[in-house]
Amino acid sequence: MLRRKFSNLLVTAVMLGSTVGVASAQETLKVGVTGPKTGVQTGAAAIVYWPNVQLWVREVNEKGGIKVEGKRLKVELVEYDDKSTPEEAVKNIQRLATVDKVDFIVSPFTTGINLATAPLISRYGYPQLVATGNANDLRTFVKQWPNSFWLQGKASDLSTGIVDTLKTMRDRGQVGNKVALAYVAEAFGLENVDSSKPAFKEAGFDIVYEASYPLGTQDLAPIVSGAKAAKPDAFVAYSYPPDSFALTEQAQIQSFDVNAFYVGVGGALTSFGRRFGKQAEGVMSMGGVNPDDPAYKAYRERYKQVTGQDTDYWSGPVVYASLEVLEQAIEKAGKDRAAVAKAIKSGTFDTVIGKVSFEDNILKKLWTVGQWRDGVFQGINGQGVDGAKEPVKKPTWN
Repeated sequence: MLRRKFSNLLVTAVMLGSTVGVASAQETLKVGVTGPKTGVQTGAAAIVYWPNVQLWVREVNEKGGIKVEGKRLKVELVEYDDKSTPEEAVKNIQRLATVDKVDFIVSPFTTGINLATAPLISRYGYPQLVATGNANDLRTFVKQWPNSFWLQGKASDLSTGIVDTLKTMRDRGQVGNKVALAYVAEAFGLENVDSSKPAFKEAGFDIVYEASYPLGTQDLAPIVSGAKAAKPDAFVAYSYPPDSFALTEQAQIQSFDVNAFYVGVGGALTSFGRRFGKQAEGVMSMGGVNPDDPAYKAYRERYKQVTGQDTDYWSGPVVYASLEVLEQAIEKAGKDRAAVAKAIKSGTFDTVIGKVSFEDNILKKLWTVGQWRDGVFQGINGQGVDGAKEPVKKPTWN
């Protein structure tokens, strides 16, 4: 059922894409993009990535294009399927740069693919506004790839957000010291667990269970049963969307009740709340928004009007915001990629996630943890953000 919904959303994105192409006879701004249309990341990209790229192109072109050196240029999108693999994404970037000769490239989807393509994107001088990836040693990466900009902060910012949240809950007597930890054995999971384990230890938590699983694993029942046997007070998973759904489902099937249940990417999807209904109440996940923020509410309404679907409560708005940053930097600096990168580095931009500016190419204002409350995913922990709610203990599975 979940796969069918993802497939329908991908079809929506593809249909939307067919409406935003522009005639090649007129002068355009060619923007390249490579992302998953097949493979294990297809479902998540069909919700978070492709619709936001297509929405941005549509809205830019409807207002006449991006203003470049006194005239407006409509965006011509050149897109390829990376099949959810770094190898294919690298090939696509090479083709976009050397064959299609695009003016700019949209940052790819997921941490692993962004890290794999960063050297090539940097070599060709394209700004890389990473909206769906992070890592711990970002200062080193920025030194190697000075045109890369990271809108989701460091992995440690996100991974330790749940540590801070659990500390708050423990201080209030809502949760104990025992934590079960699971993670996907891919760059995203590995980066997050590497930074969170020392943070858990420093905060006085006891990791009573730890397990990893390969990317694309469909049967996560053993992970949940192993965690349940360890009798933890909290369950924390650094997981991708399909895993986040599967882990939550298995926790309900196995009546794995803990006072704090946290999954990684995917828990902030609107479809997560719809899939689990009242059972989603109290579930925590990576990311978040202030759902009452006027800019987010307006963006959410536009997204629904154009795509016929609901956006999510974290990564989707960040993807859209990254394109707003690119657009505003181009209008300031023109088509010269080095000048655009310089404008991004030093500028402040108005976006659907608020004012965006970078410190050492890293966005320091971000949400780290959200929680489902009365059918809405509400930000409960973040850095430099407004509107956070207090965390609550998860009710038992019904």
